[in-house]
Amino acid sequence: MTAPLYIARHAETVFNAGARMQGASAHTPLTRAGIAQAEAMGEALRAHFGSGQRLDFWASPAGRTLQTASIIAEHLGHPFFDVRTDPGLLEIGVGDWEGRYYADIVAEQGAIVDPERGLFITRAPGGEWYPEIAERLTAWLARLDPRFPAIVITHGITARVLRGMLVGGTPFEPGCVPLADGAPQGTIFRVENGAETALHVGTGAAVMTKGF
Repeated sequence: MTAPLYIARHAETVFNAGARMQGASAHTPLTRAGIAQAEAMGEALRAHFGSGQRLDFWASPAGRTLQTASIIAEHLGHPFFDVRTDPGLLEIGVGDWEGRYYADIVAEQGAIVDPERGLFITRAPGGEWYPEIAERLTAWLARLDPRFPAIVITHGITARVLRGMLVGGTPFEPGCVPLADGAPQGTIFRVENGAETALHVGTGAAVMTKGF
């Protein structure tokens, strides 16, 4: 990478608000609060870039990231149909947990999230683990054009893996990939030359029980 990368976590969805597992496949719409968060993200990026900046715009193929991207793109005057998608940007797969209430899963098998770091402490049945996300993100990074700044709208866990790959972080366990700290829904980080700054801090939830 040479040009900066802007990594954004999508805005709040109805599943986030209802504390249900989304994972990679569920396509869930934004709440009214989420729409307001996406508007604020677009305003922040418009203020940062101004007009006429050549950008590469990427998003996960999930409905929630595309809805967030559509609002941001309108602020930037960027055609939504030019937003590129890649399955490597999808959220961690949660397998059999997808669509289920977080509380019901915990009632069945006990804690599944580290409360301090907001990370899964066990793999979901049929789900993914952090190194698998890093592997697909590596393939996506190879598709970036190093000449132009890029915006990517992705997910909570996926963004933490991506930021960890680019700026470093603390592995969840020995031999795991580095993972960056969590951030609220609607947050945007600017990453360049191995360092990151928070361009915009969202108002959404930051903990796993409201942000998976």
